[in-house]
This record gives sequence, structure tokens and C-alpha cells, in this order.
Amino acid sequence: MPVGIAVVDGLLVNGFGTGPGLWIALAAAAALVLRRRCPEVVLLVGLPGMYVGHLAFAPLIALYCLADRRRNVVAGAVGAVAVALAQFLPYPVTGLSELAVDRETLIMAMDSCVLAAGALILGRTARVRRERQRELAEGREREHRLLAERTLATERAWLAREMHDVVAHQVSLISLQAGALQVGEPDAATVRSTAGIVRELSAKTLTELQHMVGVLRAAGGPAPGLDPQPRLTDLPALVRGCGLRVTLDAPNGPGHWSQAVERAAYRTVQEALTNVTRHAPGAEVDIRVQPLDGGLRVDVRNTADDGSAAPLGLPGGGHGLIGLRERALLLGGTFEAGPEPDGGFRIQAVFPSRQTF
Repeated sequence: MPVGIAVVDGLLVNGFGTGPGLWIALAAAAALVLRRRCPEVVLLVGLPGMYVGHLAFAPLIALYCLADRRRNVVAGAVGAVAVALAQFLPYPVTGLSELAVDRETLIMAMDSCVLAAGALILGRTARVRRERQRELAEGREREHRLLAERTLATERAWLAREMHDVVAHQVSLISLQAGALQVGEPDAATVRSTAGIVRELSAKTLTELQHMVGVLRAAGGPAPGLDPQPRLTDLPALVRGCGLRVTLDAPNGPGHWSQAVERAAYRTVQEALTNVTRHAPGAEVDIRVQPLDGGLRVDVRNTADDGSAAPLGLPGGGHGLIGLRERALLLGGTFEAGPEPDGGFRIQAVFPSRQTF
């Protein structure tokens, strides 16, 4: 398109007859093909046409591209001065002495400066706008990347909490069953029964790990779900299989709490039982899960260890209570944990009644 405009401009200025002015104009128009790669060369080719035959479009387009393509503003300023001089100076240059300092000369000088400055300003404006758009695009891309990284970190932290809660509890139960065989003198029936329990717990733990590893590996695609997720109705089964002396007071049927709240309540009880199994297996545990006006309260208390069972001595990473606190805070609730005056321990978590997570 610019080449065609420059050709039409050259023909209108110089006519259809052959002559140096027409050839210079056509050369300037042809040079516009290189305007994006070599705008300085294109401008140098177009300046003679402006000086000799008052060619306008080819030099102005070249000056625009020079200001647009080159970061250094000096090159554009030099090009603008050259365009203004080529437009203003008479051809031949010997006629310069005949110019009078009058109104017409001043208007010609002003027109030359306005043409050159206009092309320069338009070119710089286009460059600034393009750079601004590129910066905005890079900023949006960086923001999306940071958001994706934050989301991934949140998901990994959630999976780490789930893995810790599930595996720690199941392994504690396995160790408890194995310890019972070690310290006692069981008969064959007891050994078979305990072995079956250990096998069942091991299979359940492995299944949970496979689900979570599958989620970790599902990068860039739909992650498999971790269903079924534990709810409050699963607490009786959890208590029956923990091997401790536990008193449970919890709602019997489904409530109005979201799945996230019920899962957090279940994990709180599970982690509390895991800690008792590790550190005080001879203690009595009292679990109360009570609805409140503003949410759901989970209160787990255990007495001091009576020494009837040896502690398992399992290593702990110290992340269990931290994970429970994070769960409660993420859901907008509160969490407290600490020793009791009688030598026991207490964990209390309060969750909002309604969540949309």
C-alpha cells in the first residue's frame, strides 16, 4: 500500500513523461519495500525526490518508519531535519539567494517543519504505543504465571496435609497392631486376626497414596478426584478402628456444613487420635463435635497416659498440628492446642457453619 501511494504521488508530481524526476520518484517508491528493515537507506533514497521534484509521501513514510523502528531518537531527529530542508530549499540550491524573508517564505518554512515533525511524532507515538502494549502483555503473562504458581503451591500444600493426615494415622494403627503382637503371647487366632487388620490398613494406606500421587502427576490435565472424601458420618468407623479408649459425641446424621468443613473436622479428630496413639496410647480420649450458632466445634481431649500400653516411638515431622491450624484458618475458623493441667492434651477447632469452598 505505501509503495502504491508513493508511485501515484511520483506520477502526479512529475507527470507520465520520462525524466530524472520520475525515475527518482519511482526509485524512492521502490525503496519503501525495505522501510521496516533499513529505514535510513529508504529515507536517503527518498530525499532527492523531495528536493528535486517535491515528492512527499515516500520520504515522509520513510521518516515515520525511522522514528518507529529505531529506539534512538537522535536518528529520527536528524531525519526530520533532513526532510524539512529538502522540502524547504529551492532546486537548484543557487536559488536560495533569491528567497526573501517575507510572509510566503515563513509559511513555506513552517509547512516544511510541520510535515517533518508530524511524521516524526507519529512514528515515535506508534513505537511508544507498541512498547506499552508489549509491556502490558508481558505483565499479564507474568501475572497469570504467578497466579498459576500460587494455585499449584496451594494445591500441593493441601495434598501434603491430606497425605500426612491419612498416612500418619494408618501407619500408627499398623504399628499399634504390630506392637500388640510383640509384647503379648497371642494364640494363632489372634495372630490371624491381627494380621488381617494390618493387611487391611496397609491396603487402605496404599490406595490413599495412589490417589494422591495420581493428583500430583496430573499436571496440565484434569486431576483425578480423591473421592470418597471423609465426612462427619465416618467418625464412628474411625473411632472403632483406632484401638484406643474413646468416647464420641457427634451428630448422627448429615448437617448443613459444607464438605470442606466436614472433611476438616474429620481430619482434626484423625490427627488427634494419631497423636494419642503415638505418645499416650494408654490415655482415655473424649471427642465432642458440636454444632454452634456460628459454626461447628471440634473438641478432643485426652487424659494422661496411664502406662498400660507402651508408646509407639514413631518419628513425627511436627507438621500435624500446623496442618490442622492451616485448615481452620483457610476456612475462616480458629484452632487451639495445648497441654491440660492433669497431664493430658486438648485440641479445639471451630469452623464456620457455611462455606463455599
